[in-house]
Amino acid sequence: MNKVAALAQVLEELKQLPLYEGANFVPGAGNPDTEILFVGEAPGKKEDELGVPFVGAAGKFLNEMLESIGLKREDIFITNIVKQRPPENRDPTPEEIEKHWPLLIKQIEIINPKIIVMLGRHSMSKLLPGVGTISKLHGKPFRRKDGRIYLPLYHPAAALYNGGLRQTLLDDFAKIPLIIKKIENKESTE
Repeated sequence: MNKVAALAQVLEELKQLPLYEGANFVPGAGNPDTEILFVGEAPGKKEDELGVPFVGAAGKFLNEMLESIGLKREDIFITNIVKQRPPENRDPTPEEIEKHWPLLIKQIEIINPKIIVMLGRHSMSKLLPGVGTISKLHGKPFRRKDGRIYLPLYHPAAALYNGGLRQTLLDDFAKIPLIIKKIENKESTE
């Protein structure tokens, strides 16, 4: 089964795990053959309406950050830990995260990225449990046992609420091409 078909199967499985009545499913979007997977926390209002992650104000800033490193959305794949919008746009609960967790794991296995960029504390705390807080770890890459690099970043929405984080996010984002280059150099010498 190819990656597109496998991701479509994940969507079918997702439909069996509804969290909120009336909320649409936002499984993820982008290039399934990418080296870079972005993981946010949960869809917002605009994402729920369109069925695509990161299309609101935070998504516009994400697009800007991608452009700053020479990438477009078509070059990456982006998803969330929870794939439905929580009521009143609240944070997802640990139980809700746990319910959709197996689907994220399947997406990671299908896409098989070299780097997973965690956007925000919810995705970081689930994908890098017990390592610390986002304020201390943002922009610091971690290699896990699975061989992938995990890079925690502030959520793009944080820069919308706190303008001082805008440059921090841009600086942290600038590390992504350097990490990819380092991975490729290591692979070419093996």
